[in-house]
Amino acid sequence: MDTVPKMISTKDLAYLSDIFEWNFTAYKELKHFEKEVENEKVKELINGLSEMHYQHLELVLSILKGEDEMEEEVSIEEDEENE
Repeated sequence: MDTVPKMISTKDLAYLSDIFEWNFTAYKELKHFEKEVENEKVKELINGLSEMHYQHLELVLSILKGEDEMEEEVSIEEDEENE
């Protein structure tokens, strides 16, 4: 399924909530470790990972808000990174 339905089930909402919590926890922990690390290469890697989790948070929120533009924007960015 390529599009998000206008109405999501309770089970889907619970799953989206779990996805949000996993990514939010990972984002918070990575931001904490980013402040603690002194090695610049490691800090850059951690920053990249935290940005990835932040994008996932935005995607989940856009699904909950019913916004399709965010999905298109993320898939365009992924295509550009793969080239």
